[in-house]
Amino acid sequence: MITTMTNSLLELWDNIAQSNEKGLFKRLIQLENEEIYVYATFQCPEKYCGVAIAFDKSISVDISPFSNLRDLSVYTLPDSTFPNKNLLFINLLQYQSRDVFSVLCSDLIHKISEHTEEKKIVRIVVNQLEKWRTLFDRMRNGGLLPAEQQGLYGELSFLQKFIIKSKNPSQVINTWVGVDKEIRDFQYGNWAVEVKTTAGNNHQKVSISSERQLDDTLMDCLFLYHLSLETSKGNGENLNQKVQAIRNLLTENSFALNSFNTKLLEGGYLEIHAHLYEERCYAKRDENIYLVKDDFPRIKENEIRNGVGDVKYTIVLSQCDKFLIPESQLFKTLSLS
Repeated sequence: MITTMTNSLLELWDNIAQSNEKGLFKRLIQLENEEIYVYATFQCPEKYCGVAIAFDKSISVDISPFSNLRDLSVYTLPDSTFPNKNLLFINLLQYQSRDVFSVLCSDLIHKISEHTEEKKIVRIVVNQLEKWRTLFDRMRNGGLLPAEQQGLYGELSFLQKFIIKSKNPSQVINTWVGVDKEIRDFQYGNWAVEVKTTAGNNHQKVSISSERQLDDTLMDCLFLYHLSLETSKGNGENLNQKVQAIRNLLTENSFALNSFNTKLLEGGYLEIHAHLYEERCYAKRDENIYLVKDDFPRIKENEIRNGVGDVKYTIVLSQCDKFLIPESQLFKTLSLS
């Protein structure tokens, strides 16, 4: 669906852009869920590509956080088709970025088409806009930082393993929630996996970003996957090659491939920056999996005294050997049913 929607949006925007008509144009997008109304929009002669989502006038939506975005224009207007509704417009102000924007819009439409409650739909749209703000900042600022590249490479390394072990790649992609800024990188049902990637002199020490990251109180199984790397210029596998290796695994499953590409975008990986990632390569130095339980060295939320916040700490992995488990045990536990 996402690929078809992406192509439809691009075709519509390009066709209107080539005409001599001026004004704001909107075309209803036909969805299986006929209870919601989503439009593809285009404004001439400015060449503003966009989408608009209809919602009841009784629903309050706060778009003030998005009033000063450089790349997007977000505003509401009365819906001329349905007097009891408003339209939430999201316009792209940089026509040359429409390829990326079309993928984001297609993913957004897919997400909201699964719901009928307009309040929830509006909330989903606002949450996505928060992610898009970060993404367009990355587009402007020149790609992922070295530490971000390394972290993404580690998450993709685990994802690749999981896809190979699983019979349902689409569900596997959905468990990758690190790009959604969740507490842990992979999570589904009653289990979670936190991925830590290190390189250089500190390859046996990992940083924990909060008191909840290694807290297994609300789940049955929590794992720590640690990937230790050597980095070099041109020797090993680069981030682009890892991305392509996973895409190759998904070539026969278009839905999983589309989901993967969307997750990459939300994680800040953009094709326009691929050339920046060519020289930095990684070689696996060590790889270990830990079952986080009992007296595993960590700080849990219920151990924090009142008034203490923003907890960050490091773990020395040499002190965690008794919690090591084989890879087979990990993937036997990661149920997707």
